[in-house]
Amino acid sequence: MNEENAIYLTKEGLEKIKEELEYLKNEKREEIAQRLEQAISHGDLTENADYDYAKQEQAFVEGRIKDLEDSLRRAKIIDHDGRVDKVRIGSTVTVVEVGEDDPETYLIVGIHEADPANGRISNESPIGRALLGAKVGQTVVALVPAGEIRLKVTGIQ
Repeated sequence: MNEENAIYLTKEGLEKIKEELEYLKNEKREEIAQRLEQAISHGDLTENADYDYAKQEQAFVEGRIKDLEDSLRRAKIIDHDGRVDKVRIGSTVTVVEVGEDDPETYLIVGIHEADPANGRISNESPIGRALLGAKVGQTVVALVPAGEIRLKVTGIQ
């Protein structure tokens, strides 16, 4: 697999994708099929809102299933080997914005597990990209929508 096309996941993230995929394939598909069957039994489909909604939901679910299956095919488990010499995917990194006093801590994860509100940033985000490869004491520059920010790396776990 090409590293460029890899989807980076923690073991927990991989399990969540597998669980969602199983749910969509085994439960949600059946639920939608039953709703479609019921809507079809009402007759004329040209003005049947239940039928239209169920078809739209079916299309969404099938698209989501394809996305999840693709993610599983391209999945690369984040293997944090314990090295803390530089920031890698899977590292927990503490930074201070230059000119500020309050440190912030981020866990660098793949895009599917990003949750910035909870300190989990994607390796593909502007800050994540800027931090990858940085060492303690180093200042990096991230180009974010609000402009340029400078972050000093104060710790790596």
